[in-house]
Amino acid sequence: MWMYVLALVVLYYVVRWFRELERVPDKGSKYVYITGCDSGFGNLLARHLDKCGFCVVAACFTEKGEEELKKCCSSRMSTVHLDVRKQESIDKAAAFIKERVGQKGLWAVVNNAGVSVPSGPCDWLTLEDYKSMLSINLDGVIGVTLSVLPLIKKARGRVVNVASVFGRITPTGGPYCVSKYGVESFNDSLRLCMHPFGVKVLCIEPGFFKTSVTDTDVLLRNIKMLWERLPKETKDEYGDDYISRVEIVMREKFSKMTDDDLMKVVSCMEHAVSAVHPRTRYSPGWDAKFLWLPLSYAPTCISDYIFLKDAVKPTKMMD
Repeated sequence: MWMYVLALVVLYYVVRWFRELERVPDKGSKYVYITGCDSGFGNLLARHLDKCGFCVVAACFTEKGEEELKKCCSSRMSTVHLDVRKQESIDKAAAFIKERVGQKGLWAVVNNAGVSVPSGPCDWLTLEDYKSMLSINLDGVIGVTLSVLPLIKKARGRVVNVASVFGRITPTGGPYCVSKYGVESFNDSLRLCMHPFGVKVLCIEPGFFKTSVTDTDVLLRNIKMLWERLPKETKDEYGDDYISRVEIVMREKFSKMTDDDLMKVVSCMEHAVSAVHPRTRYSPGWDAKFLWLPLSYAPTCISDYIFLKDAVKPTKMMD
């Protein structure tokens, strides 16, 4: 019996592999709007899709980011300034895109812009800390999408939202996972709402990759900044050596978990944009596939045990 089951599984993956090979035609007339193109996944995707023949509109936060992309890409590439925290900036970028795409509409938007700080234990943070990250990681995704959704509906195109595997499971405190859970929910609701219009809505859920979001130095500076503003009572609860113990874990374990092959994620993004039959969800990274996602389906007592086992504990918990 198990042989038949195995054969069916193999057949399913073979058929899926062949089905996913087909790419959309006439790429040179299709516009793709990408946010967060100053560095990381967004920057690599903009370059990659430009080489693939798409007309890329790369949204950058800095002039330097715009200039560097223009230097290394074809004349099809256009850039636009975008601050996803500000509605005025979102509207200006949308107006620019509407003028560029004309009656064809916008083939795809890739919501890639995001940050990972401020992050820390929940009792170290304020509501404003949560709001500052949510304004980029969640509100920015929603605002950008809604600003160009009529253009995407016109093209019967697609929305690609970059969430995280930590939109499926929460191993740490702070607003990052909260924001990514929100992206997952927005993605699911939008997918159902847009189905009657022929618009595909896809989600990218990367594991740990070596970008500014997982930069150990950035994360440690953030932790130290949060520590410095804590009241003495909270510092005493965690212990004077808490920061040094966190730094050891970050340097010795966390930094080694990150994958430096960013093209694993970019390839998933490209497939979501260009495949005739894209997947609903992509989970690039071996850690995402074989650790975080399976753990997200495990009983809570198991995931909590694993997360707490190697966590840096406050002094009062160690007594």
